[in-house]
Amino acid sequence: MGTTGELIRLINYVDDISSTLRRIGAAVPTMEVEERKRLAESLRGASTNLNGILAQLEKGGQ
Repeated sequence: MGTTGELIRLINYVDDISSTLRRIGAAVPTMEVEERKRLAESLRGASTNLNGILAQLEKGGQ
């Protein structure tokens, strides 16, 4: 099976997400407690979406 343009685009999105997470991780030590709490709350929402996509991929896209 060949690689489609759409797959390449989606993988690039994942690479962007990984890069963004590295930047966030580098910034965490400089953040105030309240800022870290707000960021953690935001990331939890993203985590829920990520877990949903992973489950969908593992089930065959259903």
